Amino acid sequence: MASTTTTLVAIVVVACLLASGPQEADAAITCGQVVGYISSCLPYARRGGAIPPRCCSGVRALNGAARTTPDRQQVCSCLKSIAGSSGVPYAPGIPSKCGVSVPYVISPSTDCTK
Repeated sequence: MASTTTTLVAIVVVACLLASGPQEADAAITCGQVVGYISSCLPYARRGGAIPPRCCSGVRALNGAARTTPDRQQVCSCLKSIAGSSGVPYAPGIPSKCGVSVPYVISPSTDCTK
């Protein structure tokens, strides 16, 4: 199981780096950092069930780290890439289940520029 999760995280990191294109010049957060914050959420995002407490801790920490508009847009782009490449049907519900409000839905069709 651990090797499957590690492999999935590695695939997601590569997909984020390839799919997100050039990063915003002012964004301080990278897709690799985003994956680091939310990697414990991936099992829930794929299969549902109970959200691990570490997942919500990571989501709250990521939300706190993304303070500027470019940071939030970068996080959105990374999450959009993950949603499009990983088969994560439960991902859109994670922020609200963790008590975090984000102004977009985690989806491959989200426009992160707004």
